[in-house]
Amino acid sequence: MSKIVLITGATSGIGAACAFRFAKAGGYDLILTGRNARKLEDVTARVKETGCRVLPLLFDVRVRESCIRAVEQLPSEWREIDILVNNAGLALGLEPEFEGRFEDWDTMIDTNIKGLLNMTRLVVPGMVERGRGHVINIGSVAGDAAYANGGVYCATKAAVKTLTDGLRLDLAATPVRVTNVKPGLVETNFSNVRFHGDTQRASRVYEGIEPLTGDDIADVVLYATQAPAHVQIAEVLVLATHQASGSVIHRES
Repeated sequence: MSKIVLITGATSGIGAACAFRFAKAGGYDLILTGRNARKLEDVTARVKETGCRVLPLLFDVRVRESCIRAVEQLPSEWREIDILVNNAGLALGLEPEFEGRFEDWDTMIDTNIKGLLNMTRLVVPGMVERGRGHVINIGSVAGDAAYANGGVYCATKAAVKTLTDGLRLDLAATPVRVTNVKPGLVETNFSNVRFHGDTQRASRVYEGIEPLTGDDIADVVLYATQAPAHVQIAEVLVLATHQASGSVIHRES
């Protein structure tokens, strides 16, 4: 019997990579969520080419009413979610905290923290009731220590770590597992979004180092979910070989 996986922010980057990784592994049915209709349609079509069963859901995790409606209206055969991948998240801006944009802060906090909480609250009770399930939260090395000009983003990812640890404590008496996957430098559209579409500035983030890819992180996510039932991969920090922390990166000239 296939397991049902719900992946938020599945239209690009790590979310899309996770979708393809689960699809290629076999034995999974995928609920893919996103807020960009064209991208969601494209990823859904490509994942379906693998033979995987897919249910696309178009909504924004920041909007609680939309989250509630999406989960409550799931067809009966899709309601027993086995794996929740809270991937939806972003960074916006790279300015000193005292010069940041209010709207950027709101978007990061609403997506990275509140969006994760919305989906956790709606999905995890069913896991507890059924006595099975796994929550994967996509955190970041940025949640371990702040770096210059990224304080608000780092704070949101520190919140992801704390919320993940708290959920694990709350679920200790159940079979439901909780994992925090913390990527370092991953070459996706992350930097392009952070710099509001400035592709040239975004490309400089990855100069002089071979960064991680979305596929690298998707491999870790799949590994965590496929560990034996008595094994809980609580936290995984994944860095490029020449990255030592969120702010220490060796670049070849």
